[in-house]
Amino acid sequence: MKTQSRFQPLVKILPWLGVIALIYGLLLAVNLLSSGFQTGVGDQAKDLFQFATNPLAGLLVGMLATTLIQSSSTVTSIIVSLVAGGLPVALAIPMVMGSNIGTTLTNTVVSLGHIRKGEEFSRAFAAATVHDCFNVCCVLIFLPLEMTTHFLESLAELISGQWLKLLTWQGGEFNLITTLTQPPIQLIMQLTEPLAHPWDGVVMVGLGVSLIFVAIFYLGKLLKQLLVGTAKQILQTALGKSAIAGLFSGTIITLLVQSSSTTTSLIIPLAGTNLVSLEQVYPFTLGANIGTCLTALIAAFAVPDHPVVALQIAIVHLLYNSLGVLVIYTLPGLRQVPLYGARGLADLATQQKGWVVVYLLGGFFLIPGLLLGLTSHGFLR
Repeated sequence: MKTQSRFQPLVKILPWLGVIALIYGLLLAVNLLSSGFQTGVGDQAKDLFQFATNPLAGLLVGMLATTLIQSSSTVTSIIVSLVAGGLPVALAIPMVMGSNIGTTLTNTVVSLGHIRKGEEFSRAFAAATVHDCFNVCCVLIFLPLEMTTHFLESLAELISGQWLKLLTWQGGEFNLITTLTQPPIQLIMQLTEPLAHPWDGVVMVGLGVSLIFVAIFYLGKLLKQLLVGTAKQILQTALGKSAIAGLFSGTIITLLVQSSSTTTSLIIPLAGTNLVSLEQVYPFTLGANIGTCLTALIAAFAVPDHPVVALQIAIVHLLYNSLGVLVIYTLPGLRQVPLYGARGLADLATQQKGWVVVYLLGGFFLIPGLLLGLTSHGFLR
């Protein structure tokens, strides 16, 4: 018993050491991915993305990628790396917007657990799809605005430049994260150097993407194990108080567990059993949108080259989600649109269960895939 109590502090600290190791792995992966992209593609980076110069195509790529992976954190981390490697920021912005829509599939699937109970399913499905409807509204408002004014790109560029000035030594370019990740990156570059070009870069990109998947998957798993109990307490305490409390709790819980899918899925059973209303769920899911931006910001600090553009796209993600809440939720007329949309979808799904399959497969896979095919062949511009 004494031996067991002696090792108890170590047992408690081990999961947190795992969290630190996985965050380092994520930073290393982003650095590796951007370095590999530059090595393999180099000056031809812009040509590689010619197929998606249409903003609609960029939006669909981001949406489909996140729908398939079910992690907007993973997709946005990869986008940060690609921007550092040469992907134009203007093209990456619609991809980020699309990733917001793709991540909502999980909580919609969670709502199907209530499908045999009419009213309960209606409430759960509405609670899930209010997130979808809000993110679609955001795209409809901000994508045309961004394409005509480039206000998100310009504002994020200004903020990222000033932010990096504060985080670097006076008169120098020292970056602690880059310094910590460079030794293993240099070792991997030396090991892949004998490979013929561009296979050296391809191997690095493959390793980087794989490491991002592993790091985010196990980081989410560990954080859920450590903090989901805390997350539920925050959820139960805050939801009944006010819309601002709900928004704040959604943000905090997502920061803790680093998964907006987990955050929004936590609340679906509560909505289904009528413990919380759709009006309470709504601001909570908006907070999840903001909380999920942290991973991309962490990833941006790992980029060794072109850190300004890497941080710029991460800040675009934060600005886009924050402004979406500010514009849509604070204007009474706009605020009601996602609620009407969610209730309409829930009524349809309750009356005709077949529409659930049509919505999930058509809305998240078939229609985006078809539109992407049409844009890539020049039928949509």
